[in-house]
Amino acid sequence: MTDLVKRYGRRTVVDGVSLTVDAGQAVALLGPNGAGKTTTVECIEGFRQPDGGQIRIFGLHPTKDRAAVTSRVGVMLQEGGVWQAASPREVLRLYARLYPSAVNPDDLIERLDLGRVATAKVRTLSGGEKQRLNLALALVGRPELLILDEPSTGMDPEVRAATWAMLGELRRDTGTALLLTTHNMTEAETLADRVAVMARGRVLAEGTTAELVNTYAPAGVTVSTPDEIDPDVLAASVGAPVRTDGAGVVHVDVDPSETAAMMSRVTEWFARQGLTLSGVTTGGQGLESAYLEITRQAFGEPAALPDATPLEPTR
Repeated sequence: MTDLVKRYGRRTVVDGVSLTVDAGQAVALLGPNGAGKTTTVECIEGFRQPDGGQIRIFGLHPTKDRAAVTSRVGVMLQEGGVWQAASPREVLRLYARLYPSAVNPDDLIERLDLGRVATAKVRTLSGGEKQRLNLALALVGRPELLILDEPSTGMDPEVRAATWAMLGELRRDTGTALLLTTHNMTEAETLADRVAVMARGRVLAEGTTAELVNTYAPAGVTVSTPDEIDPDVLAASVGAPVRTDGAGVVHVDVDPSETAAMMSRVTEWFARQGLTLSGVTTGGQGLESAYLEITRQAFGEPAALPDATPLEPTR
């Protein structure tokens, strides 16, 4: 996908996004609600027509070559649109008939813990159970590319961990490529080889989790201050590299085992200089902190992520 653009009227919701997913690779799109993640994957899937750019899946056009593409791609949407009066077993068996070498529906039912509701009506399933059924439907055709939109929403922790393990096995055993959108940082860290941070329709940064964390939220002490400081003077005093963005945020690089001692040195230095500290954080900040820093640098304020904790209980 190169320079993808999608507009709704005068509003540009995807603004020049480029992304590549190779065979056997997993890429996570991370960003707040309204970032353009779902619209991006819907254009890739051929559900929406782009206003600019180019999309190719296995070298094929997602709409002009739709028949050839759909047989090789599995899609899990946020809302699946499954026939509500059918049962999971009936729906899976129906879908399995559409593929020449489908996965055994009963195997998917077992792997995704749907056995207790296999003969129930879809409309009676909990949110987490519907998510697992949607995932099973995406997997039944043995896809070469699997596109997942918020795949673990509503799943309880045990089933979510089992689902992540199954997706990891799928990649290792079959070379299936994986593109997912998520608000769950642990999900991105667990499944993805690369993470692309999206906000306001653009990809702001892309890399492995380690690359993004090391660049935007490395271990150390980060302080906020309304006062101007000389980073070279602070660095000489505390004996560690100091970086500042010029907007009141100062980061002191340090080994994670020394963050407590460094915090004391930094706060003492600020006190001696008569400078104000409005905030202090310590330690390796992780992917979420990297995401917040990426969006803060781009827009002057972090683009907040919604709470990723599943709110809808499973049965």
